[in-house]
Amino acid sequence: MRLRPVILISLCILPALAAEPTVDQIMARVAENQTRAQEMRRAYVYTQKVLARFTRGNGKLAREEKHEYLVTPTPDGVDKKLAHFEGKVERHGQFIPYDEPGKEMKDLDIDGDLIRDMVNDMTGDKDTKDGLGHDLFPLTAKEQEKYAYTLEGKEVYRGHQVYRISFLPKPHADADWKGEALIDVEECQPLLITTKFTGVPAAVKILLGTDIKGLGFSVTYQKFDDGLWFPVSYGGEFHIRAVFFYSRNMSISMVNSGFTRANVSSRVVYDTSEK
Repeated sequence: MRLRPVILISLCILPALAAEPTVDQIMARVAENQTRAQEMRRAYVYTQKVLARFTRGNGKLAREEKHEYLVTPTPDGVDKKLAHFEGKVERHGQFIPYDEPGKEMKDLDIDGDLIRDMVNDMTGDKDTKDGLGHDLFPLTAKEQEKYAYTLEGKEVYRGHQVYRISFLPKPHADADWKGEALIDVEECQPLLITTKFTGVPAAVKILLGTDIKGLGFSVTYQKFDDGLWFPVSYGGEFHIRAVFFYSRNMSISMVNSGFTRANVSSRVVYDTSEK
């Protein structure tokens, strides 16, 4: 009878002594969940709104584009159909509207090329299930091989217990980002990821006269179903100076909404003609 209280106390202590997972174990689960979530996203149609904006060094707007897409899944990624578009460009103190993404004006128009490329490169990766470039946020197993991760601690974020994990490119790895990720403790799914570009090679700056400062992005995820997490908002901003005379502050934001399960139907037709 005297042993029973000791046994009870020991059993109560055991959960508190359970070891926390290592950062490698956490990120391995994140990679598995990312693969599973991306597959589940194939079953959903949603609306994607993209706002791209260029401002001059004095803060005045130079160009702005608003895109709205209907995004539908494909066997290999997503298909985006432009449902609505508004663009405007500043010329001699007046804003000229236009209705074609990246439309170039008659004179030299660097903004037209750059804003079109920025929207396509940063929100239009057709090989993913959400359009975000797979290398911007290194969560998949393949991208994780290029980075070193550190578990900084646990905290509460928007009512969720999360791991705060920082990451840096491994030495000599073909990787460009550093940043932090907040990972839901219970489900090992990302809630928020922020990244910063590690830098533009000095040779590029010298030869091309190009400098990029403050290049970084963030993406927020939200749970919609068991195991189904979607990136619901994404954005970034940076400053670029190129060819010694061109200078712009650039920003891009994306919001995904209106998620509905795609209706997939098939029909089998039998050939009843005589042969």
